[in-house]
Amino acid sequence: MHEWFVNYAGSEKVVESLNNIYTNADIFSIVDFLDKEDRQIILKGKKVNTTSIQNYPFAKRSFRNYLSFFPQAIEQLDFTKYDLILSSSHAFAKGIITNADQLHICYCHTPMRYAWDLYHQYLHNVSFLKKHIIKKVLHKIRMWDFINSSRVDYFIANSSHVAKRINKIYRRDAEVIHPPVDVDRFPCKTKKENYYLAASRFVPYKKMDVIIEAFNQMPDKKLVVIGDGQDYKKAKSIAKKNIELLGYVKHQDLYKYMKNAKAFVFAAEEDFGIVVVEAQACGTPVIAFGIGGVCDSVVDKKTGLLFYEQTSDSIIEAILSFEKIEDKFHPEKISKHAQKFSRTNFERKIKRFIDQKIKEF
Repeated sequence: MHEWFVNYAGSEKVVESLNNIYTNADIFSIVDFLDKEDRQIILKGKKVNTTSIQNYPFAKRSFRNYLSFFPQAIEQLDFTKYDLILSSSHAFAKGIITNADQLHICYCHTPMRYAWDLYHQYLHNVSFLKKHIIKKVLHKIRMWDFINSSRVDYFIANSSHVAKRINKIYRRDAEVIHPPVDVDRFPCKTKKENYYLAASRFVPYKKMDVIIEAFNQMPDKKLVVIGDGQDYKKAKSIAKKNIELLGYVKHQDLYKYMKNAKAFVFAAEEDFGIVVVEAQACGTPVIAFGIGGVCDSVVDKKTGLLFYEQTSDSIIEAILSFEKIEDKFHPEKISKHAQKFSRTNFERKIKRFIDQKIKEF
């Protein structure tokens, strides 16, 4: 059971691996709007069992508008013929109904962020009337989310940061198994060029604007920025001449910039941060905000450098500190460190965990 299939991102990489391990598993989701190419990669062409929301008006473009209907839709899915249910959840998927003879293991990418830790940030730029409605909806969803956490037999978290959040919100322990990263697609390059790289979606919590503000104050340092999103135009309007914004690029172009960058700059508080591992696989050190999932993947002063405030001043200080010890970062060692997050390791670890829990159950 996966939340929704609309693109190929981090959580879908987990489903891809689960589907590699359990090739005969049936797939369920709230909605499924994958294109043919992504369906083949993630699901090997399988058909997805969806909820009634799949057929709601304008669902393909705006299915999230039906948020208040998701809990009921999830609970209508019938899993009674299965012995083992694996949910891949960052919001609703774990809320399925099972019985005492069924084992339910949840791989939790995060508890529902817009209902819990990002609740106030989510409401910040919303109109008064819309805010009033959203508050009521999210209050009900929060209660449902807490109650349905007891339906899960075992939680797996994608990072120590998320495991801590699961314990805080649901009062449940979680095994940490880091998500699969296709590190083989990002081979190491030892010779770097004289620019920094930032790559992410342009949404508020990614703090791409803060990175740009920092480099605006360092005109002698070049920054290449990859990604698009709601705040892209605003970011482009404030970027100075030393900053090059490329928008969305294909994988091969991302790799080209990533392998040649002297360092990768990352300012978000992320649940895990797959892109951070991809950069390290290239042998590129990471300068990252030191709270969140990156603490599991970046070794401070060995594979990167951590800073602890999401401000331009903090980023500037980190960049200057990095340049003082730049020769101490060895691309081969950084790349070797990234290999522990490979898809092969993930599939081995999660299968071993699930097999053990099946045996105990």
